[in-house]
Amino acid sequence: MLAGKTALITGSTSGIGKAMAETLAAAGANVALNGFGDAAEIEAQRESLETQFQVKASYHAADMSKPAEIEAMMAAAADTHGPIDILINNAGIQHVSDIADFPPERWDAIIAVNLSSAFHTTRLALPSMREAGWGRIINVASVHGLVASKHKSAYVAAKHGIVGLTKATALDAAGSGVTCNALCPGWVLTALVQKQVDALAEQEGLDQETAKTRLVSEKMPASQFVTPEQLAGLTLFLCGPNADQMSGASLPVDGAWTAQ
Repeated sequence: MLAGKTALITGSTSGIGKAMAETLAAAGANVALNGFGDAAEIEAQRESLETQFQVKASYHAADMSKPAEIEAMMAAAADTHGPIDILINNAGIQHVSDIADFPPERWDAIIAVNLSSAFHTTRLALPSMREAGWGRIINVASVHGLVASKHKSAYVAAKHGIVGLTKATALDAAGSGVTCNALCPGWVLTALVQKQVDALAEQEGLDQETAKTRLVSEKMPASQFVTPEQLAGLTLFLCGPNADQMSGASLPVDGAWTAQ
């Protein structure tokens, strides 16, 4: 389905991004990875993509809060694979605090990684996509791009910004063969969410399974975590021909959270 295409996925060494990399590679796409983690584990992931799916995989350790490193990553990916056909902006960080106590440096970091990085990758990828007459930009927003929760001012602001950036990008790219959409998942049991599970367990004296159920049930009527594989499957659909006229959409995958 995606043979000959190249996908660059930020934050793809774990969680949602890792599942997306595997799914797109299985569909034939070459993959440019990015993220933090143990160097040996990342190399094993890269090699596994190549051997299992017979595609080319590369890795760049760009810090997504730094525009110069983002530019270097985009240039390295293009040198290795050719123009980027599929851009997935997935990198994200979190900090939870009442807004009155929110550290300004944490605000700046969250806005940089969760929002500004997507602007930088998009501005660098869009020209070649337009030239090719085909491209897919998928922004991993959040249910918090549609609604708010307390103590998450920077994350909510950034994810609302991603939804707005998605719409603006879709309009700028309209008619070029390039689409831009946002995924808005509810609770996904990633490392970021596990930290919140741990904090709830410690605060309330709960075991891990009870804390997980308590956390997910607070917001999601379905009372089940969204899986990275479900989001990867939706990503694959957005890269296919049936999504040619889907652009500017913000797609909730949230167990009816935002239906309330």
